[in-house]
Amino acid sequence: MDRSNQTSPLVEFILLGLSAYPTLEKTLFVLIVLMYLVILLGNGVLILVTILDSRLHKPMYFFLGNLSFLDICYTTSSVPLILDSFLTPRKTVSFSACFGQMFLSFAMGATECVLLGMMAFDRYVAICNPLRYPVVMNKVACRPMAIGSWAAGITNSVVQTSQAVRLPFCGDNVINHFTCEILAVLKLACADISINVVSMVVANVIFLGVPVLFIFVSYVFIIATILRIPSGEGRKKAFSTCSAHLTVVVIFYGTILFMYGKPKNKDPLGADKQDLTDKLTSLFYGVVTPMLNPIIYSLRNKDVKAAVRNLVSQTHLTE
Repeated sequence: MDRSNQTSPLVEFILLGLSAYPTLEKTLFVLIVLMYLVILLGNGVLILVTILDSRLHKPMYFFLGNLSFLDICYTTSSVPLILDSFLTPRKTVSFSACFGQMFLSFAMGATECVLLGMMAFDRYVAICNPLRYPVVMNKVACRPMAIGSWAAGITNSVVQTSQAVRLPFCGDNVINHFTCEILAVLKLACADISINVVSMVVANVIFLGVPVLFIFVSYVFIIATILRIPSGEGRKKAFSTCSAHLTVVVIFYGTILFMYGKPKNKDPLGADKQDLTDKLTSLFYGVVTPMLNPIIYSLRNKDVKAAVRNLVSQTHLTE
């Protein structure tokens, strides 16, 4: 008999999180609060300097400002829920709040995938076709590229979330995660989820596979061009303009690959350990990566570093 005929629809979910590790919850609460403050401060400063400093009014930094704003939005959609689950004995979230958080996280994640691809294209044109760079990467082109990234991510999230929210949830309401992660929620549906799975596979190909391939091909041409530069100083200067972006890409996609690409442990004795590893990796992806982005760009990009110093010195002068 169909379970949907036996039970009333769910009105809330319970987030399991790290309930089995109360000491770890307290430690992570402090760490995540500190990291969230760094995310807000670091990305907020990057947004400010890309707007206020005329030296950063270039396509590369326009996309960087978008990335920083996106990281703030992404973490703000999930971190408060994670922190609340660490403090509250009964870790419940309403049905509507759960799918609202799912929508925002999904939209920001998909947008970042596309945006990193756009940033790779910017670096490709700058290094491989420097004479055409002002023509190809002008304001008229950059704004639609950024808007298109956001529109694509939001559209994908609307499709995935609307399909998930229509499913009947009438049995177990315990989500084995910190947040309303879509795969963890779909496991609770008391209906066939094959359409959702197929839709997510297609979305992953479009929003993960295509950008990764595009970034890889871009950097093959970029590296080939850099190696043809005769002087060592010239090669170093050219590589320094894209090293920060490459580092962010490796961390971002590397974490996703580790989360979803590693084989599952079939040994029941190792299931709990793997479950803990999966959750901590998810935290790294959701909190540590957005915190590292402004640090990487501040340390590895001399223009950003100079702009931040200038902003700090101006702040001190006005005090």
